[in-house]
Amino acid sequence: MNHAPRFDEDLMEALFGYVATNPGSSASNPSNPAANNAPGQIRLLEPRKSQNIAIILRTLAVSRQEIIDGLQDGHSLAADTLEKLHRIAPTADEESLILSFDGNPSHLADAESFLFQILRAVPSAFPRIAALHFRRSAYEPEILHLRQSLRILDLACKELRAQQLFLKLLEAILKAGNRMNAGTARGNAQAFDLTALRKLSDVKSTDGKTTLLHFVVEEVVRSEGKICAAALNRSHSIRRSVSRNAAEPEAYRQAREEREREFMILGQPIVGGLSVDFANVKKAAAIDHESLTGSCPFLAARVAEIRQLLRGWKEEKVGEFASEMTSFVEEAAGEIERVKEEQMMVMEKVRRTTEYYQPAAAKDNGAHPLQLFVIVRDFLAMVDQACVDIARKLQKKRPARPPASAKATPMVSPPSTAAEKEERITTRFPNLPARFLSDNSMSSSDSEEEDGF
Repeated sequence: MNHAPRFDEDLMEALFGYVATNPGSSASNPSNPAANNAPGQIRLLEPRKSQNIAIILRTLAVSRQEIIDGLQDGHSLAADTLEKLHRIAPTADEESLILSFDGNPSHLADAESFLFQILRAVPSAFPRIAALHFRRSAYEPEILHLRQSLRILDLACKELRAQQLFLKLLEAILKAGNRMNAGTARGNAQAFDLTALRKLSDVKSTDGKTTLLHFVVEEVVRSEGKICAAALNRSHSIRRSVSRNAAEPEAYRQAREEREREFMILGQPIVGGLSVDFANVKKAAAIDHESLTGSCPFLAARVAEIRQLLRGWKEEKVGEFASEMTSFVEEAAGEIERVKEEQMMVMEKVRRTTEYYQPAAAKDNGAHPLQLFVIVRDFLAMVDQACVDIARKLQKKRPARPPASAKATPMVSPPSTAAEKEERITTRFPNLPARFLSDNSMSSSDSEEEDGF
């Protein structure tokens, strides 16, 4: 028994231009008139095209009269109907051939009969269909998408200028680079090439156990954890615990580890949630700049074509359609001009934001205008992964509780902050390559406040 699915051969022909045929069937022979024409039907078009048009016509949910009415009033046809009608548009020669038919229209095949009735009833029927299809399926979605893209870019610029934690990360990277290159010509850089953010995970420590990315992210996580602990009034109790146990080396070590772990636990969600605050930056990175800048010229050109067609139809009886489309053309032309102005303002914001972070890139005419968003998106993904790694490390390193002291211990001042830092920061990196750092200033906070880094 044959369990293979049955295919609609007519639908395959319409969609793919191919029909699975039986070699013994007369339908496989295109030269056989009985195969191409039902009894009494006349085909004027090429047989395959006539058949494909007939198949599409059978999928229409409206009558011929409703189509004629819609082409005359200019607004009552649905987008799906216009899409199908647009696909079956005849060539100029085919249109002339159909209009010149002087026989009995009832003898025409389905496709030819439909085209004959529409072309006779509606002057310039398919140019009207093309104009209506453009309005419904091209102009309206495209102008909406363009406005959404411009809004995303505008919000992305605001996110980049307002997010202080991101600036802290950049400052931490700059400090790390200057520290690693201390004593060299690049040891006092004021900025760095943002494209180097993608390379941070490639810079390994001398022992190969960590990367510059993980090191910097951990330092910022710790710094944010300290700030959070202070806000929660928890650092004082932690410090007091460290002081109380400072006289006992093992107890002090465990208390210090507990304090550091507390800072990391508090700071990790803050840094790990950074990418959430850059939702529009990530969307902006996916915007196609060529499509963005080409939308207005494309739409304006098509609107101008329709305007020209309307002028040429003055001698024809286009009635309500002309009024409807003239109104659309005027409104669309004005809207396109407003969107152009909005686009210029938004792209200027993008340029200024790029200049804020990448002065050299902003002046490079060959640089991709939206490159900044792509770089930041990729960097945020790396930071997210680093935070996931930190969270896993915290799960594995659960400090043991310090042993209870048999005797009360005298109060001893904790080690100095500088000494703690020196003890904690034991990771060593080689000098950074020249491409990481530069002498160009980056507009960012120059604060030298204590941040644990």
